[in-house]
Formats: sequence, C-alpha cells, structure tokens
Amino acid sequence: MTKTICVFSSSSSAVDSIYFDISIELGEKLGREGFDLIFGGADVGLMGIVARTAQNNGAKVTGVIPKSLVEKKIAYQDADELIISNNLRDRKEIIELKSDAFIALPGGFGTMEEIIEILTLKQLQFHSKPIVFINTNNYYDNLMAQFETGYRENFAKKEYKDLYHVSRSAENAIEYIKQYVPKQLPSKWF
Repeated sequence: MTKTICVFSSSSSAVDSIYFDISIELGEKLGREGFDLIFGGADVGLMGIVARTAQNNGAKVTGVIPKSLVEKKIAYQDADELIISNNLRDRKEIIELKSDAFIALPGGFGTMEEIIEILTLKQLQFHSKPIVFINTNNYYDNLMAQFETGYRENFAKKEYKDLYHVSRSAENAIEYIKQYVPKQLPSKWF
C-alpha cells in the first residue's frame, strides 16, 4: 500500500499563482487522503507550500535537505522529520528509498533532474513505483513532446509511456496512485 508520496517541486516563489494553487490542492489532498509527504526539505517556493498545506491537513511531513542548504536557512524546520544529507546525491537516494510514489509538480532544473532520474530507475527496473507529472498550465507539454520524439526515433520503447502518468489535477494524480498496479515492461535494450 502506498503510504509516503514524494513531491518534487520548485523552490521558486516568483512563479505564477496558478502553480501555488495546484501546490495547495495537492498538499490538501495528501493530508486528507491519509498520505505522508517526503520532499526536498526547503521552506521556500512550491516546496514550502506543499509541505505546510499537507502538514496542516494531517500528513506527516519528512524533509530531506543537504547541509549546504540548511546553512542558507531555507530548511523547513517545522517538518515532523528533517533529515540532513551530505549532498544532493545523498538526498535523492534517501528520498527514493523512503518513497512509495512520486509526483512532479512544475519546477526547474532540480525538479526535472530528480523526476527524470526516478523515471530512468523505473525503466531499468530498479523500482516499480508510480510516477506522476502534474501538468498544470501545460507546463510539461514540451517534455512530453520530447518523450514522443524519443519513442518515434526508437530511443525509447513506446511501451515506456506506461512508466508514468500525466495528470491535470491533484485529485487525478492521487487517484492514479491509489489505483496503481505495476506493469511488466520490456527490457530497455532493443
């Protein structure tokens, strides 16, 4: 049973309010549905919004943040558990091991890198956990188009569309995770 959901998201507070709205919606849904949250541990941007909202709605919140970012005083100190990692690589490993599912809200380079690594690990059959992109404001359209190019040009198998789910809402993302059944996918190699 899925209990702990990782949310990758932006640490920027300069983004449009539509992205804050989906972060609040997701945080509320996580807490009300009885899920725990694990995230990158920052108290800024969408990360902070999701964490506070989830916690205020009953979720246990675990932040995992590198010590260099703690020194910048951006750690979410109110987390139920705050794990301080040595660096970003350690943070990703801790999050991956403690998560039962992954959601990517819109975000920058870090969010993209983190969710793509989780997707790659699933493709290589290191895990079979659900992965969801919440495509608010069509944010991930270009990334999905790039994936389609990869399928068309045989850089990835078309069956790998089943590695992830693209959602327009927090409700749909959570429902997908609740109903998720891992599929047996072919080996990466052609």
